[in-house]
Amino acid sequence: MKHPVKNIDLESEIFAASADNFTQLALAVFHFQYENNPVYRQYCNTLDTDPVTVDTIEKIPYLPIQFFKSQSISTTSFIPEAVFESSGTTGVVSSKHPVKDIQLYKKSFTRGFEKFYGPALHKCILGLLPSYLERNNSSLVFMMDELMKQSRHSLSGFYLYDFEKLHRTLLHNEILKQPTLLVGVTYALLDFAEKYPMQLRNTIIMETGGMKGRRQELTRKQVHEQLQQQLGVSLIHSEYGMTELLSQAYSKGDGIFHPVPWMKLVLREEDDPFSITTAASIQGAPVTGVVNIIDLANLYSCSFIATDDVGRLYSNESFEILGRQDNTDIRGCSLLVL
Repeated sequence: MKHPVKNIDLESEIFAASADNFTQLALAVFHFQYENNPVYRQYCNTLDTDPVTVDTIEKIPYLPIQFFKSQSISTTSFIPEAVFESSGTTGVVSSKHPVKDIQLYKKSFTRGFEKFYGPALHKCILGLLPSYLERNNSSLVFMMDELMKQSRHSLSGFYLYDFEKLHRTLLHNEILKQPTLLVGVTYALLDFAEKYPMQLRNTIIMETGGMKGRRQELTRKQVHEQLQQQLGVSLIHSEYGMTELLSQAYSKGDGIFHPVPWMKLVLREEDDPFSITTAASIQGAPVTGVVNIIDLANLYSCSFIATDDVGRLYSNESFEILGRQDNTDIRGCSLLVL
């Protein structure tokens, strides 16, 4: 049984996702991927999933994220325009995400960024992402590079380990009251802030998580408090994304993330992966569990992923990331304990 929404329309329809049509689109994508993704279909069949009976989000099988390390997760047959690879840590097998159409990724992160921060044009966008720049095929570096190009600001760019130049740029922008966004991996932001404490009034600091073995692990609250004190900002923003996704969620300073409309987080119970909690089913207090993610932009890989993150979900679709399950690989972009 094929879903009535044709896959040829999905690329345009997913970015029109809303609370009213999300379930319909998710089910259409499920049927498209079940039919055209051999790895996902085999996984569903192993679970004795009859696609005809999948008529709610709760019934959709979520592919364990580890499959991206051992299998090529592709919906339809294609030669990828890019293959993004996770950072991981030394000795850990990296995830690989083949991307059929890089324009689909650009559309996803551009529209997502604009939803939360407005157009990149005329912003000065700075990247402090040394560990990502030191390897190839980082989806985060690709995203930031594209947003820097969209900004058309002469000082937008990556600063690697050149803290002195970054300090001069931030001071220059502060004097001119230039709206600036500094996106950095956690350990590099902490290193910079310790060496060059300053008072920033026109700059947003956004951390992407990750000590990568360079510093002692801290809670997100501890990280934010240090950066707030040393950089003179009242809030620290955060980005939640991963190699296996083409969409991001953002937090504007309270540690609570908000996903883009074509992305949804649901929770599973640690001891029962088929017991699913959606935001719509939450009454009152938020619920804690292990994170499953629906990313409709993952049209040509897999849109339904069971991660190793532990999260707290609120009834308004916002969420917190609390840490990771025990006995899982340390992801390069995660804080261990929050």
